[in-house]
Amino acid sequence: MSKELAGHLLVRCLIEQGVETVFGVPGESFLAVLDGFYVHQGKIRFIACRHEGGAAFMAEAHGKISGRPGVCIVTRGPGATNAAIGVHAAFQASTPMVLLIGDVGGDFRDREAFQEIDFSAMFGPNSKGMAKRVERVDDPDRLAEYVQRAFATAMNGRPGPVVLVLPEDMLTKPTPASPLARIEPALPAISDADLHALTALLSKAERPLLIVGGLWSPAGASALENFSESWRMPVGTAFRSQDVFNNRHRFYAGDIGIGLNPKLAQRIKDSDLIIAFGARLDEMTTSGYSLLQAPRPYQKLVHVHVNADEINRVFGADLGINASNDSTAKALAGTPCQHPIRWEDWSQAANADYLSFTHVPVDASSAAAVTTTLTGTPIIQPIDMRLIIDVLRRNLPADAIITNGAGNFAGWISRYFRFHGLAAGFKTQLAPAAGAMGYGVPAGIAASLVTRQTVFTIAGDGDFLMNGQELATAAQYGGKSIILLLNNGMLGTIRMHQERHYPDRVSGTDLRNPDFCALARAYGYDAVEVTRTEEFEPTLRQSLIRQNGTLIEIKLSPQIISTSMTLDQIRAHRA
Repeated sequence: MSKELAGHLLVRCLIEQGVETVFGVPGESFLAVLDGFYVHQGKIRFIACRHEGGAAFMAEAHGKISGRPGVCIVTRGPGATNAAIGVHAAFQASTPMVLLIGDVGGDFRDREAFQEIDFSAMFGPNSKGMAKRVERVDDPDRLAEYVQRAFATAMNGRPGPVVLVLPEDMLTKPTPASPLARIEPALPAISDADLHALTALLSKAERPLLIVGGLWSPAGASALENFSESWRMPVGTAFRSQDVFNNRHRFYAGDIGIGLNPKLAQRIKDSDLIIAFGARLDEMTTSGYSLLQAPRPYQKLVHVHVNADEINRVFGADLGINASNDSTAKALAGTPCQHPIRWEDWSQAANADYLSFTHVPVDASSAAAVTTTLTGTPIIQPIDMRLIIDVLRRNLPADAIITNGAGNFAGWISRYFRFHGLAAGFKTQLAPAAGAMGYGVPAGIAASLVTRQTVFTIAGDGDFLMNGQELATAAQYGGKSIILLLNNGMLGTIRMHQERHYPDRVSGTDLRNPDFCALARAYGYDAVEVTRTEEFEPTLRQSLIRQNGTLIEIKLSPQIISTSMTLDQIRAHRA
């Protein structure tokens, strides 16, 4: 019986699971795996990133796009600790992901050897940990078993990250084992009884509202849209899930996350039936658990989730349904309403509120943005971010992928951009549910490498500097993203909170930045500085047809700190 190195077998196991791209940073602890990538380079590629945090974010983004685990491989100690941010992002976003860690050899284990860490303690597979499962593979003959289980665990129930620890000496041992079969997720379907109970609650409702989130297939998202249309149901999207539902649909109610439309917040409170599809109803989607009352909401609550443990976890449900989003939406789309619909005016009003909240005054006579502080002093800015986002609406293709990290700058996309749903066949919004800065740039590069679609990233100055070095990765492997960098010389979100709680006492939030355009060019991107609103559209159009990526820098006044208030308004409001 022929044998191969366990590191080579690992690569074949990944190929069997459908993995075509692995992100990581090389380390001496998994040289046998790197050699396996060389042997099988026609079937799988290894993308060598510049930092493990960027690599883990890329894998997480890949998991969002594909619906199957994104894979990242790093070395022990520093490599694993750097990659932990991506594991946490995957956990909070319910993204399937597998992190492979090359570890110290078994002969050195438990001596606090060089860079040794107890990864079970570090990643903690429990309700408050970072991973769904952490396992160490000591026997190369069982390696295929562990890989198959890692993929199954990552996809089944609530998707999430799994960590496999691979001792260096195990990876260099020969084994006769073979890869095991590709795993598909086991998805529970809605029962006839639950379907009947749900429609019975709807028959008594007058102000129902859907809140949708989680992973959806294009067919499931289409069924959701059909259900909304036939039942005249208003649909709000959970935090970081705006792309689940077509934002141009006549019953779209808006994004339920940071910077929530006050009218939508009140509508949720006034609703008599909330149907949550796939959404965990977490802190961000519930505005700090205030839109629904814990532990028992005032509204009737139907909670549909693929993982039964999420139902009744925070909010007691009148009806809990352990089923996949797709099966529930398809069942509802195929069930005609048997009673007069009493809430169509309510649904139309919800959409009208959304359109009013996201209106962009494209007929403005001047490209300059004029804002007025609470003291009545007008502030004239050469950049109107509402018009910038309108340019994106009109010029980006429907299947463009939008990425961002964390910061107030992302509010412009969340409020004013309109996603087309999953018509592209995959997610088009890649953003960190965990609120991790530095996510958008590597996520955009990963999206470009694995889809070859148009990718647009919006970043802040502080956000960009956390993983901007991954532009070198894009240049090396042919990735192309368009990055809009909003440079206001500060950490805007923290400064906003600082001004609210400690006005005029600035500490730690000012930034002295490099020449971002020069930096981007050094990495191999084109770069342009836009100083006026009317310059942005031709710049974007040129970026869309370039062969390589482009960074577009806009220097914003610190006054433009959010979509709703200027810096002076925040100070005056606090006073």
